[in-house]
Amino acid sequence: MRSLSLVFTNLRRHRLRALIGVAGIAFGVAAMLTILGIVNGAIGMFERILSSDSHYLVFERNVSDLFFSSVPEVDAQAIRALPNVASAHPLLFGVVSSPGFPVITCFGLEADDPRLTHAEWREGSRERFGARDDEIFLGSRAADFLHTPTGQDVTIGAQHYRVAGVVRTENGFEDGGVFLPLRSAQAFFHRPGVCSVVAVTLRNTAEGAAFKRAVESAHPRLIALENREFSQSYNSFRILKMTAWAVGLCAFLLGGLGVANTMLLSVFSRIREIAVLRVCGFSQRQVSALVLGEATAIACAGLVVGLLLGGGVLLALPHAPQFQGYVQANVNGWVLLGITATAVVTAVAGAIYPARFAGRIQPAEALRYE
Repeated sequence: MRSLSLVFTNLRRHRLRALIGVAGIAFGVAAMLTILGIVNGAIGMFERILSSDSHYLVFERNVSDLFFSSVPEVDAQAIRALPNVASAHPLLFGVVSSPGFPVITCFGLEADDPRLTHAEWREGSRERFGARDDEIFLGSRAADFLHTPTGQDVTIGAQHYRVAGVVRTENGFEDGGVFLPLRSAQAFFHRPGVCSVVAVTLRNTAEGAAFKRAVESAHPRLIALENREFSQSYNSFRILKMTAWAVGLCAFLLGGLGVANTMLLSVFSRIREIAVLRVCGFSQRQVSALVLGEATAIACAGLVVGLLLGGGVLLALPHAPQFQGYVQANVNGWVLLGITATAVVTAVAGAIYPARFAGRIQPAEALRYE
């Protein structure tokens, strides 16, 4: 109890230095929480786009990104005709622009796609989807930021479309995107007769391995992956996660250096005080534990502040109109556990040298220290 009280006494006596250490850790925590929350949310939204009422995804083998995948429609029709296939929905991905909005997700699909059948139709009707080549359908957030109600024209790229309907979906990419009939999307992106992926629902999921072999045998250029298998193996997802952790760890290293600097300055400014503690019976281990205890307290305070700050940012970002609804943060327990462990380990690691230095101080020499 005596050592614990000394920890908080020392922190109160050196408030400014302690606050600098807390700020360093808080910045690292907030940065890692925000980045990981946004990246995991984006990955989750993209996974939900692909796994909408489907068991398997079929796409071109050895492509770096699904936006570059090309599945011929004749292959999609052949997959749809397989005995165990209940439904197969082709989907063409793309990115379009409109004046003032350079990046808008675009989905080319058929009228019976689950994304449309399960959506809330705020304006227009699904029966009209695909009736005309010059009509486009907007997600509800896209309709808001484009300020284009049903019946008016909207400029997409170099073309003009009449808005024929507005749908609301739970997925941010879809709700902030535009929907075109598959044929119109193929013409817009100059990709006639192809789609990006085919989302397949099986009648009997126990025969999934046989379905996969049948697709890859009949169509060597294609690969079929179960949704979970795709999420674990998709290179873009892994790169995003690794990048997010790398950036977050760099932020933590800065925070750890801040703690190390704070504790080292604290030790040098208290050499005579530490000598008095040694004379009063404190062992080398107790003195080192005192410094490590201060670092741990700084880390815990920085962790709390950083989580509150990062959580506030994640709550605010989805409502920022500049992000067009594309930000839907996802923070799970493993992320919080990883951030907590990293914060504590970083702070304690930064205090190891100051703690060892403090423990080796000899009372006789320290009392003469100026």
